[in-house]
Amino acid sequence: MAITNYESPMFEDVSIGDKLPELVKHPDTRQLVMYAGASQDFVAIHYDLNVAKEAGHPNVIIHGALKSAWLGELVTAWMGHQGRLLELDVSYRAIDFPGSPATCAGTVSDTRIEDEVGLVEIEIGLRNSEGEITTPGRALVSLPLRHASR
Repeated sequence: MAITNYESPMFEDVSIGDKLPELVKHPDTRQLVMYAGASQDFVAIHYDLNVAKEAGHPNVIIHGALKSAWLGELVTAWMGHQGRLLELDVSYRAIDFPGSPATCAGTVSDTRIEDEVGLVEIEIGLRNSEGEITTPGRALVSLPLRHASR
C-alpha cells in the first residue's frame, strides 16, 4: 500500500508486511552545515573535512540526529495528518557520509487494537548506497479506526 501526500491510512487497511514508500535523501555538506545551525550541533566532524580526516574518516559524517529525523519523516509522511507518532527509536550502527544517497525504508511488523486505538509498529532503517542498514529502528503510530465506537 503506498500512501502519499499525507493521506491518512485507516488502521483496517494496514497489514503486517506492508512496505512504506521509500524516502531517498541526497545529503551534501551544505545540508549538514544548515542542520548544524538549526540544531545547534556544531561538532566539527560534521562540517570540517580536516577534523573528520584527523579522526580517520574519508569525509565529514552525517549527524545521527539528522538520520533519525529522516526516519521520522518517512513514518509521518506515511501515517498522514490523522496518525500520531507515539514512539521513534533508532540505533546508530554505522557512519554515513554526504555525497551518496541514503534510503529510508520501513515495514509494518505488528498491528493491534488497545483501548480502542489502532496501533501499528514499524521496523525502520536507513540504508547506505552499499545496501547496509546503518541506522535501524522502530516506530509506533496510532491510526484512526474506520469503525471506532462512539
